[in-house]
Amino acid sequence: MTMRLDRFLTSQTALTRRACCDAVRQGRVTVNGSACRQPEQKITPGADSVTLDGKPVQYSEFHYFLMHKPCGVITASRDRHAKTVLDLLKPEDRLPGLFACGRLDKDTSGLLLITDDGQLSHRLLSPKHHVTKYYLVQLSRPFEPSYIDTLREGITLRDGAKEEQCLPAECEQIGERMCVIGLHEGRYHQVRRSFAALGNHVENLLRVRIGGLDLPPELPPGGYLAIFTKEVERMLNPSSISLAAAFCRRQYSSYWIKEPV
Repeated sequence: MTMRLDRFLTSQTALTRRACCDAVRQGRVTVNGSACRQPEQKITPGADSVTLDGKPVQYSEFHYFLMHKPCGVITASRDRHAKTVLDLLKPEDRLPGLFACGRLDKDTSGLLLITDDGQLSHRLLSPKHHVTKYYLVQLSRPFEPSYIDTLREGITLRDGAKEEQCLPAECEQIGERMCVIGLHEGRYHQVRRSFAALGNHVENLLRVRIGGLDLPPELPPGGYLAIFTKEVERMLNPSSISLAAAFCRRQYSSYWIKEPV
């Protein structure tokens, strides 16, 4: 597969198409060690070596960033009034076509995938794949064992005059007021509404795992890191509530991550 040099640079950097053309014409770009001043020159991504301002430009068909979304930031590509998850990216990482795969509510923190891979996003979000999302929940009142059976049966939520039954959810207690819940769907404020229906209140909510991929404990709120296809594929692997609960017991059972708003 060949590609125009300016198109290659546009797809692999945060520069606009015009800025990429200017960089080429100014002699700031080399191809296989030689300066190139023709934006239309054809190259073979992955085979030809390209540098911009002396730095290698590595080719990836798709890009993936694993983010620890903080509270107070919305899951959107852009917003006129609020900070978005894409605003948290460094300027050099704001590549064209990036979007958040799925969503987390403004007052929920945790694991979020930022990518430009639409096909993968569809696989992760499609109901037929049933990719489970796991959340660590901190309640305002003690956890009751009866919650487990009620959630496993599929709790009924009211939306105005309409009532709908949720898909069965997994749940395991890990502390007096803490539990882990695994959802196979993504209804609006589902975790908070579910515990409200059970007579409790969610004080803090952290998404800790998607499929078989955990939120790195050392990654602070607002932080992110680039990951690769092999790691992303772990999101499509089956997991279990016991594995998610064991992870949370090791990392979060005795304290809660304090986040700036």
